[in-house]
Amino acid sequence: MLTKRLDQLESQNKEMSAALEQSEQQTVAKAEAVVDEKAEAISADVDEKMAAVSWAERLRWKGDFRYRYENIDQEGKDGRNRSRIRARTHLEADLSPTLQVGVGLATGGDDPVSSNQTIGGGGSSKDIKIDLAYFDWRGLQDTRIVGGKYSNFLVRPAKKGLRWDGDWRPEGLGIVWDNDTFFAQGLGTWLEGDSNKGTEFAWAIQGGMKIKTGDTGKLKFGIGYTVFDIAGRTPLFGDPDDFYGNSFVLNPNTGELAFKYDYHNYEAFAEWSLGKFLLFGNYTVNTDADENDTGYLFGAKYGSAKERGTWDITYFYEKLEADATVGLLSDSDFGGGGTDAKGHVLSGTYAFHKSWNFKATYFLNKVNLASGSNDDYDRLQLDLNFKFK
Repeated sequence: MLTKRLDQLESQNKEMSAALEQSEQQTVAKAEAVVDEKAEAISADVDEKMAAVSWAERLRWKGDFRYRYENIDQEGKDGRNRSRIRARTHLEADLSPTLQVGVGLATGGDDPVSSNQTIGGGGSSKDIKIDLAYFDWRGLQDTRIVGGKYSNFLVRPAKKGLRWDGDWRPEGLGIVWDNDTFFAQGLGTWLEGDSNKGTEFAWAIQGGMKIKTGDTGKLKFGIGYTVFDIAGRTPLFGDPDDFYGNSFVLNPNTGELAFKYDYHNYEAFAEWSLGKFLLFGNYTVNTDADENDTGYLFGAKYGSAKERGTWDITYFYEKLEADATVGLLSDSDFGGGGTDAKGHVLSGTYAFHKSWNFKATYFLNKVNLASGSNDDYDRLQLDLNFKFK
C-alpha cells in the first residue's frame, strides 16, 4: 500500500510539474510577444524620426536682404532720391546624391534685371515674384546640367555687369564642365517661349583656363560667343519704345519700332588675383552692328569684406557703346541701365559681421554717347546687406 501511494504521489507531481511548465511557457510567450510588439513600435518610430531628420538634412534655406538709399543726378533731369528694398529667399532640396531642385522668391516686379522695390505707397504691400525654379544634375564627372529659371553662371569678371546684370536669370538649359584647370560652359535661353507670341531663342558659350601664378596668384581667362537674333523685333520687355540704349528702326511691315541689329558678340575676359589684389577686365564686340559696336571695362579691387572687421575697395572704368550688347540685360545701375554710356565706378564695403555689411557705390558716368550729347550721370548708392543660410 505504501508503494502504491508513493506511485500515486509521483504521478500527481509529474502532472503538476507539466501543468506549471506549460503555464510558465505561456506566460513567457505572452511577455515575449508584448516585448516584440513594443520593440517594433519603437523601431518604426525611430525609422520615422530618422527619415524626417534625413529629409531635413537634404533641405537648404538661404537668402539675403538689402536696404538701399540712392541719389541720382542726371543732366537735363530733376534730381532723384529714393529708398529701396530687395529681399530674396531660396530653397534647395537634394532628391538624390546627384540631383537638386530649387525654388526662389524675390521682391520686385517683372523687370528681368532688378529685384528692387521702391518704398512708398503709404506702406502698401510689395510684389513678390518667382526668381528661381530649376533642376541641377551632377551625375557626370566635372559636369553639371541645369534647366528651368536658374542663376547665370556665365563669367562676369569681378561680378561686374558689362554684359549681364547680376539679377538676370536665364530661362532654358545650361551645361558647365570644369576640371579646375580648363572650363567650358554654355546656355540656351528663351527670350520668348510661346509660339503664339513669336518664339525667340538665344545662346551663349564660354571657355577658358585657370592657372596658379606664384604662391598666392590665380589667373582666370577665356573667350566667349553669344547670339541674340532680335533684329526686326519689338522690345523684349517694357514700353514699345524702350530699347535700353540699343538702336532701333521703324519696321515697314508692322509699322512698329524694332531692333535695328542682331547681337552676335565675341568677348574676352580675365581675372588675376594677387593676394589681396584683384585685377579684372572684360571686352566685347557685336559683329552685326555697323557702328557703336564695342564695350569694355577694366579695374582693380583690394581686400575682401567677408569676415568681421574686414573691408574692400573697388574701382573700374567702363565704356559700353549703344549696340555693343543687348541693353536690357546689362548692368541696371551703370548709366541708369542699358548701353550707350561710359565712366567711372568706385565702391567700398565694410563687414560688421560675416553676414552683415555696409557698401557705398558712386557712379560718375556719361550717357547718350551715340547722340553726341554726353550728358552727365551721377549716382550714389548706400547699402546695408544681410545674408542668411
